[in-house]
Amino acid sequence: MARLVDTHCHLDASEFDADRAAMRARAAAQDVALCVIPAVAAFNFDTVRELAHAQGDAYALGIHPLCAAGATEADLAALDTALTAHRDDPRLVAVGEIGLDYFAPGMVPGQQEHIFEAQLRLARKHDLPVLLHVRRSVDQVLKALRVAQGGRPWHGIAHAFNGSEQQAQACIELGLKLGFGGAVTFERALRLRRLAAGLPLSAIVMETDAPDIPPHWLYTTQAERSEGQPQGRNEPAELPRIAQAVAQLRGLSLETLAQAATANAVGALPRLAALLSVSGNGLHGV
Repeated sequence: MARLVDTHCHLDASEFDADRAAMRARAAAQDVALCVIPAVAAFNFDTVRELAHAQGDAYALGIHPLCAAGATEADLAALDTALTAHRDDPRLVAVGEIGLDYFAPGMVPGQQEHIFEAQLRLARKHDLPVLLHVRRSVDQVLKALRVAQGGRPWHGIAHAFNGSEQQAQACIELGLKLGFGGAVTFERALRLRRLAAGLPLSAIVMETDAPDIPPHWLYTTQAERSEGQPQGRNEPAELPRIAQAVAQLRGLSLETLAQAATANAVGALPRLAALLSVSGNGLHGV
């Protein structure tokens, strides 16, 4: 099968502390050639970079919107410093995870917008793509991207996309790919599944957001969890089965979907091409 890229997975999370190496080995055995590990705040910039190097993966540096409330100008300066220090690191593929979140309670008005807009300017300064958090914020993220565009197209990914078809097209027009993961495996996710089925194949990349957004076969309800049944932990080894769900929605073979998604990941994050080649996981047939 064609190799897959998990374009968004938090493999530094504590949920993987007990079996991180085995977890990554399972993914490799399932033809997941590369994982992109985004930072969420200055405290884990070094962690994701070191993990990506240790595992042969890729990473991104940025401040997550849910961490924006506590972020300061010093954190933005630390990001700028890290992007400068590692500018020649081939495993640094994007600025991320950055964006806006209008779902989570308790967000400080104006603060996450300021942190996001500053990071878009840093992405332009360092000529890097962006990994975008767009939960209930697609229009606002698009507006900020247009302001910071500077006459150049964007490269990057709208992670865990769950907006409208119109919003999807607007993202595509700005140069973004759209990330699809475990949520698309739920039959009740009607709008998301219509998007996965109907959008141009060239717009789709695959992700897990591990350990979060488990596919339906790992999901447990709140009632089940209250009875002591644990929530299933998502991990990159689930990506081929998630990709199979997208392939079925589109009437494609898994091979065809995987080839396209991997090529699209390289289009969104161009430094992945060299990593795939160096690792021996070339874009065969893509």
